[in-house]
Amino acid sequence: MNKKGFTLIELLVVIGIIGMLSALLVPNFMGARERARDAQRKSDLKQIQKALEMYRQDQNPPAYPTATTSRFGICGGQFGSTTIYMNKIPCDPLGPTPYYYLPNNTNLTYTLCACIENKADPEATAGNCSNTCPSGITKNYIVVEP
Repeated sequence: MNKKGFTLIELLVVIGIIGMLSALLVPNFMGARERARDAQRKSDLKQIQKALEMYRQDQNPPAYPTATTSRFGICGGQFGSTTIYMNKIPCDPLGPTPYYYLPNNTNLTYTLCACIENKADPEATAGNCSNTCPSGITKNYIVVEP
C-alpha cells in the first residue's frame, strides 16, 4: 500500500526548524526598531538645534531661550511667538516626552539631550543627563551649542 503524505516526525522537524529560524530573526527586528528610533531622536535634536540657532540670530544681544523646566517646549507645539522657528516641536518616539534642554547661566550655550536605546551606538555617551530615561537605558545623545 503506497500512501502519500508526511509523517508526524517530518512535520515536527519542519516546525522545529521554522521555530528556531524565527527565534533567531526576532531579536534582529527589535534591534532595527531601536536603531530607527535612535536615528529619529538624533534627527529631532539636530532640527531643534537649527531652530535654536535661528532664534539666537534674531536676538539682540544674542541669547538662547531660557527654560522654566528642563524640557524643550511642549510636544506638538510651536517654538516662537512672533517669528515661528519650529512649527511642530518633536518629541521622543516612545512617548509624549519633550527632549531635555538646558541653557547655561549666561544663555550663550545650551545642552540638548535624548535617551538612546542602542547601547552599542558609537555616538552615544554614558550617563543619564535628563534623569528621566526609562530603566535600562544608560546612554545619551548630546548636542551642545556649536
